[in-house]
Amino acid sequence: MESFSPDPVALLEREDEGFSSMLQDIASFPRSSKSTPTVTALQTTLRFPITCAGVGLHTGRNITLRIEPAPASTGVVFHRIDIAGTPIPARYDHVVETRLSTVIGSKDDHRNRVATIEHLMAALSGKGIDNARIFLDGPEVPVLDGSSADFLFLLDCAGRVKLEQPRREIEILKPVRVQEGSVFAELLPNARNELSLSMTIDFPARAIGRQSLGITLDEAAFRKEVSFCRTFTNRQEIDALRAAGLALGGSLENAIVVDEEKVLNPTGLRARDEFVRHKLLDAVGDLFLVGAHLRGRFVGHKSGHHLNNMLLRTLMADISAWRELPPASGIASSRQAA
Repeated sequence: MESFSPDPVALLEREDEGFSSMLQDIASFPRSSKSTPTVTALQTTLRFPITCAGVGLHTGRNITLRIEPAPASTGVVFHRIDIAGTPIPARYDHVVETRLSTVIGSKDDHRNRVATIEHLMAALSGKGIDNARIFLDGPEVPVLDGSSADFLFLLDCAGRVKLEQPRREIEILKPVRVQEGSVFAELLPNARNELSLSMTIDFPARAIGRQSLGITLDEAAFRKEVSFCRTFTNRQEIDALRAAGLALGGSLENAIVVDEEKVLNPTGLRARDEFVRHKLLDAVGDLFLVGAHLRGRFVGHKSGHHLNNMLLRTLMADISAWRELPPASGIASSRQAA
C-alpha cells in the first residue's frame, strides 16, 4: 500500500473499543448458526472516514480513495470526484464490464465508470460493512497489494458501528446455474443460515494447475483463508495486456506472476493454493453486488467475474429462486460498535 491516512481528529476522539485487538473484533462479530436466528442482525457502516492512495492495476494511474460512513439502506455507492458524474451503486445490474475485473458504471455516461472494485467489495463483505460511500479521483480502485488485506486493514482502522435498520438478507430457494462450456457457477439452497463457497480452478501453467477449496463465509474465515491472497497472471500474457492498454500498473508488488512451473515473485506464495483462494476472494466481492447478504451455497468451476455476474442476473430475474428474509421479532441493540 502506498499511503494510508486516517482522519487524525476522529482517531483521537474514538473510543478504546475501536482499537481492540483483531481477536476481540472477530469475537464480537455475529456468527452464523445452525439454527434459525431469533435476533435480527442490524446494518452496519464505518465509524470514521478513512483514506488511502495507490496505483490502478490496469490504468497505472495514481488514485486516491476515501471510504466514508453512510446511513442505513444506502448500500455501497461509488462517486467519481474527477468528473461530473452521478453516484454509481455497487450492484450487479450496474456492472458494465467483466473481462479482467468487475467494472460498474452509469447507464447514461460511458465515462462514469469504476473498475477493479472486487477486492474492496470482498473486504466490505468479509468485514460485514453494509453501507459506505466511496470517493475516488480516477477510474479504478487502487490495487494496493493485489489482495483484500490492505482494504481490510483500512476498515479495521475506521471501525464499524451498527445502525437502526435490520440487515438485508436473501435466501436461495432453488438451484440457479449459468454455464459456458465446461465453466459454470451456481447458487444452491443451504440448510444452514450462512453462505458457503467452493471453487475449482484449472490452469495450464504448472505453477497453478488444478486447485479446489471451500469455505463458510464469516469474518474469521475471510481473514484467515482468503483476504491476503493476491491476483495473478501468466508472464506470457503481460505483453498482450499492456499492448491493449491494460495491466499498466501491475508489478511483482501487487500480483503473482507465473511462468510455467515457476513463481517469479521473489517472496514466493503466501499460501500453496493462493490462486484458488484469490478466486474465492473475487467471488465474495462479486456476490456482494447482489446488495444483500446471501444465504446459500455458491459453487464455481473455473468461473470468474463474467459468470459470477451472470449468475446474479439470472438469480434475481427468477423470483421463485430467492426470497428476502423478513426481520425476526427481536432486534439487537443499536448504535454501538459492531
